[in-house]
Amino acid sequence: QVQLVESGGGLVQAGGSLRLSCAASTASGSIFSIDDMGWYRQAPGKQRELVATISNGGTIIKDSTTNYSDSVKGRFTISIDNARNLGYLRMNSLKAEDTAVYYCNARGIYATSGDEYSAWGQGTQVTVSS
Repeated sequence: QVQLVESGGGLVQAGGSLRLSCAASTASGSIFSIDDMGWYRQAPGKQRELVATISNGGTIIKDSTTNYSDSVKGRFTISIDNARNLGYLRMNSLKAEDTAVYYCNARGIYATSGDEYSAWGQGTQVTVSS
């Protein structure tokens, strides 16, 4: 089963930057594709919201498609390193309202069985001080 581990969160002043990472792996070493990855966030007392998504096209190399929420467009950049099963969220010009727990989600296919998967990480806290 694909497991995701986020890292890179922390405390930063407003206007600062952070880069979140999302590492995908399986305990059994099974080969899998990451066809889509998304970053979501949840602030205290609020619902989880979509921040950014990237559609990778699986193991076939082609142009990725990215989408961003209006609140982060122009400040955040999502990317993926398919060879290393790593996803990233670069966050620049951070604001106090970006404070939240950030989660990554990945969807893809197991190479051997062809079964689809969808996995979530445990989240990483981002706190922006004003």
